[in-house]
Amino acid sequence: MKKILMVCEAFGGDVFTYVSKLCNDMCDDFDVYLAYSLRPQIPKNYKDFLDKRVHLIQVKSFSEKGLTNIPNDIKVIRELQAIEKKVQPDVIHLHSSIAGGMGRLAYKGKNNTVAYTPHGYAHILMGPGKKSVMYKLMEKILGKTSSMTLTCCESEDEVAKTLCKRTAYIETGVNLADLSASLDGIEPVHNDKFTVFTLGRACVQKQPQLFNRIAELVPEARFVWIGNGELTTPNMKVTGWKPSKEALAMAKGGDAFILCSLREAIAMSENMYIEKLILVSNTMRNKSVIKDGVNGYVCETVEEYAEKIKAAMKKFPSELTERAYQDALEIYNTEVMKKKYIGFYNRLMAENTGGYNNEIIVVLWIWNWRFDYSNAADEKAVA
Repeated sequence: MKKILMVCEAFGGDVFTYVSKLCNDMCDDFDVYLAYSLRPQIPKNYKDFLDKRVHLIQVKSFSEKGLTNIPNDIKVIRELQAIEKKVQPDVIHLHSSIAGGMGRLAYKGKNNTVAYTPHGYAHILMGPGKKSVMYKLMEKILGKTSSMTLTCCESEDEVAKTLCKRTAYIETGVNLADLSASLDGIEPVHNDKFTVFTLGRACVQKQPQLFNRIAELVPEARFVWIGNGELTTPNMKVTGWKPSKEALAMAKGGDAFILCSLREAIAMSENMYIEKLILVSNTMRNKSVIKDGVNGYVCETVEEYAEKIKAAMKKFPSELTERAYQDALEIYNTEVMKKKYIGFYNRLMAENTGGYNNEIIVVLWIWNWRFDYSNAADEKAVA
């Protein structure tokens, strides 16, 4: 069987879920290796989430800071190259910014093909600032290598085209079989009012105050934040953290789902599948999945969110939720994603565009010295 080497430094949170599922899905068609680092966010029983056929290789020299310490950078590069020499993969797939940076320095693509998936570009997710400028510059320099950038949606692919030579995208989604099984037997939480919900931790990126303001403009509706946070509008309920089944029951009983994040890196396939009216902010990925007026609404202002909700309370746009459901069946699910990945990897194996020279490494390190990486909060945002 042909070999695929996955490299993932940010092995925690959504990236852990994505990469572990991808590794498992590829085991029937390829010999899969996963080079990873341990993060505080990773489940203690992480090996239980992976197919027994996945070969695990811990990269001990990885640092969360990445590209900040030249001696350690060299150590990481040498360790990654040693793994490549031992595994001899046909495709190397780098996941997230740090692995994408160090991996594209380590792997020249002479005997295999290198792919890189940002899982949300760091310079966009962290917002404006000195570090985002640095990360964008690094993406442009590394984009000159022979690697392929594989993003998770069309709008992110548009960004990728400004940073590198070769791009493609495969839409993300949820496991509909697992979701359907989870929904079976779950009774929806019944509400006596039109209910608008969202979920997650009420951090700045999720714009909880915008959600709060929407609730203020639509006092006749009920708003629910499934998660932790402090929101004070009288028609708002903050549930605190809930187990998956309880959260699904609340979602199942809701009418509309809002995702008003500043920057988002997730799909909303679950709520498309359970046929909720979806309203999202006009950000990368959100606008790729939700087409305004087709399968949901893309909103720019608090007034626009409120206007769409009030209109839905008078006449629910079932044609939008039906289209969203069909899109979940046809596009945004893991079975479709699996087939596309198998085709993608096979195409990569059929080509080899050659390597690049070490001048790229020198340029990156020179620029690296000109930036201060002291802000730990920003460093966490990179993952």
